[in-house]
Amino acid sequence: MRPALARATGALVGSATAVRTDAPHVVLTFDDGPEPGGTDRVLAALADAGAGATFFVLLTRVRKYRSLLDEVVAAGHEIALHGTDHRALPTLPPGEVVRRVRAGKAELEDATGLPVRWYRPPYGRQTVRNWRAITGAGMVPVLWGTTALDWTDASDADRVARSQRGLARGLVVLAHDAFAGPEDGACDGPPPTLDRGELVRAVLDGYAAHGLVARSLDQALAAGRLVRRPWFPG
Repeated sequence: MRPALARATGALVGSATAVRTDAPHVVLTFDDGPEPGGTDRVLAALADAGAGATFFVLLTRVRKYRSLLDEVVAAGHEIALHGTDHRALPTLPPGEVVRRVRAGKAELEDATGLPVRWYRPPYGRQTVRNWRAITGAGMVPVLWGTTALDWTDASDADRVARSQRGLARGLVVLAHDAFAGPEDGACDGPPPTLDRGELVRAVLDGYAAHGLVARSLDQALAAGRLVRRPWFPG
């Protein structure tokens, strides 16, 4: 996006990247699930810490592991949409993006019985046209401020260190409770080796050491407001 256009329309086309808040909250988000061996361990770690999170789910996974989706909902976490599958939106025809976003939202709301407010574009990739499709379906694109590097072969020490980078109240953290594969339209190589539950415990311990607790996006917004900025790495 051209800088002049970004300055002129930032308030209109911005995607959520943080929460401005005085509460001691970090917004913890998980992508690509649900998945056995990942989501269940993450849920246990969150429960032990009394933490909340937003789960950006893939419908390819929801259809296979519906009971795990139900567990996430029953635990009180927020459900958001990551996509019908994991294909990057800019690689798809505009009309197909519109259909996928609207149908995906409807399917996920039918599955949970809850409204779906947020959408995270796969790989964080979107164009202005994609943004319009998402917001036109009644959702807000959500991106992130830092990550847990848990889709890579980084060491756990490096993952935890990255999850603490830029640590501040309202920081949005990207993590994963699963790893998207070819069956989800992703071709990112073999999954990394890690215990997602143990990684989340270490990440949460790091936040607690700074007096912070993980919350879902909707929980954090109870005492804050969205920070938005243009983000169009199509």
